[in-house]
Amino acid sequence: MQSTTSFFALLAAATAVQAVTLDDICTEAYAQAALPASGFYPGIAIDSSSVTTAITTNSTLTSEWFPTATLDYCNMTFAYSHNGIANDVVHVSYLVPAPANFQNRYLSTGGGGLAINSGSTYSPSGLIVGAVSGITDGGFGSFDTQWDAAFLLANDTINWQATYMFGYQAHHELATLGAQFTKNLFNVSTTEKLYSYYQGCSEGGREGWSQVQRFSDQFDGAVIGAPAIRYGQQQVNHLTSNVVEQTVGYYPPTCELDAIMNLTIAACDALDGQTDGVIARSDLCKLNFLPNSTVGTSYSCDATAALVMGGITITAATPAQNGTITAQGAEVATTILNGLHDSEGRLVYLSYQPGASFADAATTYDATTDTWGLSISSLGGEWVARYLELQDASTLSSITNYTYDTLKDLMIQGQNRYYDSLQTTYPDLTNLQASGAKVVHLHGEQDNSIPTGSSVHYYESVRSIMYGNMTYNASTAAMDDFYRLFLVPGAAHCGANDIQPNGVWPQTTLQTVIDWVEGAVAPDTLNTTGTIDSICRWPLRPLWAGNGTSLSCVYDQASIDTWMYDFDAYNTPLY
Repeated sequence: MQSTTSFFALLAAATAVQAVTLDDICTEAYAQAALPASGFYPGIAIDSSSVTTAITTNSTLTSEWFPTATLDYCNMTFAYSHNGIANDVVHVSYLVPAPANFQNRYLSTGGGGLAINSGSTYSPSGLIVGAVSGITDGGFGSFDTQWDAAFLLANDTINWQATYMFGYQAHHELATLGAQFTKNLFNVSTTEKLYSYYQGCSEGGREGWSQVQRFSDQFDGAVIGAPAIRYGQQQVNHLTSNVVEQTVGYYPPTCELDAIMNLTIAACDALDGQTDGVIARSDLCKLNFLPNSTVGTSYSCDATAALVMGGITITAATPAQNGTITAQGAEVATTILNGLHDSEGRLVYLSYQPGASFADAATTYDATTDTWGLSISSLGGEWVARYLELQDASTLSSITNYTYDTLKDLMIQGQNRYYDSLQTTYPDLTNLQASGAKVVHLHGEQDNSIPTGSSVHYYESVRSIMYGNMTYNASTAAMDDFYRLFLVPGAAHCGANDIQPNGVWPQTTLQTVIDWVEGAVAPDTLNTTGTIDSICRWPLRPLWAGNGTSLSCVYDQASIDTWMYDFDAYNTPLY
């Protein structure tokens, strides 16, 4: 651990130079001197000998999540442990901008899937806005090790430390240590403001909510994309399409479901007033289009080769396909889109918006029998096998006896077991609002992994809990003070959509939040490119006039109503 004397001596030496450079600070000695002091975070011991630094110059950084830029930066890493926990080591890594580019900002970034960090997917966005940008390995062994590798101590025995680290603790520690480390690195005085931000999508979006729900003053602003909240329901929901196929007794060829999707896009494209290959009003699509209308339409697809990565087959090979859409195929699509209902017809969980791909319903071709059959979703299969049945297994071997009621029971089991660690749906954000923090929440309208309505339902839960005594319009205006939700037309899961390529993902959302926090410029819309150049904030919906040349964000009650869900299969509220 560094001494206070050596720390300030090093800082004094550095700041005495007319212009401190990246070379000056990207050394192990400088990073060690800037480590948070012993006792700064009670219960944590930082290992100063673990510090490493590496400088990168002239690096071109590119992503859907930030504008392309060429920058120099330093990667500083160190490890810490929790007092009293044997063999406990947590690694954190911070990308540090050149001193001339530092803008008194810190950024935490999140993971995806079962990973607690997404590597370089989000973290370089911090460098672009002059922030130190951090990721954590959660204590799972390395930055490339996912939570599933650490989840079980043995079959039937949960590693609860790893679970709570994944749930929220690791990111709280990352941000708390990271902000202080940043202040020390750049000699930010106690009278100066260090702005702290968060950005993440999917699991990273859930991690973002895990922080702002629990630690209201930790971040000044957050960009939260397609969060995997309501974890007990969300993960089991990946099996819903499989159980629908099994229950209907029909496994559609992949080309048949693709045809239904493409016909949906074609039919609903112009409902927003602009014909551009993008469904910007999936709510109007719900009101005006039925998959049954596609029955009898012919389809044709070329053969595809298997996609194999690391010796593992990711996507099986498919033959050339020719046929017509069947009544059973349309029934499968309709049942999936209607959401999961139990045997009494009560709503258990929601589904994807019309026009999203039927990824969870993908089937497998058997060349021997020339038939299509069940392909168990790996996301849903692993959740049940590993996290509910507590077996070291990557998927289920069978769902033969599964019914819609089985899925409901599994959802409730997961919700109850992980309510305090993973469910992440606490709806009272009064403390967050009082802290002055700002949240921009965004979700692709054709997300095929996490239903877009999941985000709308959380927003509406917060609105009803915090401002339920107001009229709807007054309550959404109150929400606008600190929390704004944007649905990205045509976009898929956490990014652009190859099927609807004109629905471009907004790249400057972090800068939008910074402008809101530091400049009081609240975003009425999000900016992007392509035919969709402005994204409306909820509950307003996009509508183009003048042959698609003039956009208005309109209030449409019938459309809004399609996004409202009454999960009457539960005895308690599902926020």
